[in-house]
Amino acid sequence: MKVLVPVKRVVDYNVKVRVKADQSDVDLANVKMSMNPFCEIAVEEAVRLKEKGTATEVIAVSIGPKTAQEQLRTAMALGADRSILVETDEAVDSLTAAKILAKIVEEEQPQIVMMGKQSIDTDNNQTPQMLAGLTGMSQGMFASKVEVEGENAKITREIDGGLQTIEIKLPAVISADLRLNDPRYAKLPNIMKAKKKPLDSKTPADYGVEVASKLKTLKVEPPAERSAGIKVGSVDELVDKLKNEAKVV
Repeated sequence: MKVLVPVKRVVDYNVKVRVKADQSDVDLANVKMSMNPFCEIAVEEAVRLKEKGTATEVIAVSIGPKTAQEQLRTAMALGADRSILVETDEAVDSLTAAKILAKIVEEEQPQIVMMGKQSIDTDNNQTPQMLAGLTGMSQGMFASKVEVEGENAKITREIDGGLQTIEIKLPAVISADLRLNDPRYAKLPNIMKAKKKPLDSKTPADYGVEVASKLKTLKVEPPAERSAGIKVGSVDELVDKLKNEAKVV
């Protein structure tokens, strides 16, 4: 069984994001980039399936600039067997990413596409669902537990009322939620081995997909700074401020 794991290169979650002076985009100059945390969870789950003997091969794939090789090498250091980089310097929206991944699915024929539920840069949470729609595969979104049994998979997901477990037929697209697992740290020997693992470089044109986003960013601005808190002398004063100043009651 093949497991395909898309991973995305994003600004490291520990970095405070800066906006360009002209407000055209986020400033990425000299900024630490890392694998999207939800993608890292997906890689870990795919590797665990391989360690259980359920999966035979884990393939990591990324769509982005040449520097995204770093994140693919990280995925291989964590346990992926090989990787594919679809190289482009253009901004790739959710639908374009899903179209490219659909072509890779057609070529590789994985039984499971394990991916993060969303990326922390755009927070769209669209690509897994779009990919399932384009390929006609079953989908199990926001998984907090995955159990593969033969030709089926049981997906446990958190909902408002508690936990919901669904059973889907393979092949399927599964998106990882935050509590699915705790990703491991890559060991130095595995980091060295990852440098020798196969990494194929492709372009969107190789898959017959044009990278032309239908979305236009009008302006990027940082969130407004929060004003300092104040102390009140009584409950009546608190209620008055909530009613007349904050206007929340």
